[in-house]
Amino acid sequence: MYSQVYYLLRSKQDGRHLAARPDGSETEKTFLLMFSADYEALSYLSTHASDLRDRFSVESVPAYQIKDLLSRWGFSGVGLVSDPMPPRVEFLQRDRFP
Repeated sequence: MYSQVYYLLRSKQDGRHLAARPDGSETEKTFLLMFSADYEALSYLSTHASDLRDRFSVESVPAYQIKDLLSRWGFSGVGLVSDPMPPRVEFLQRDRFP
């Protein structure tokens, strides 16, 4: 698991990562969206936000750095995107992510 690499989408403008709020509220829990391949992240952007595609870059992060990243940015957990079209996302709380 620790040799796994995940791919994140990061804003070129403010450095924030693409995140999801499953309940749709600004104050609810925020989950970091992660992809298992860089092309899946790009496909997700092309499908669901093609007009914003040029404002994001793909960033690779090894699995052992994810927990620190979640803590540093204040995410509640991760959203593992398994299929970008239509998006299937598995939400995991920070304490349940390996």
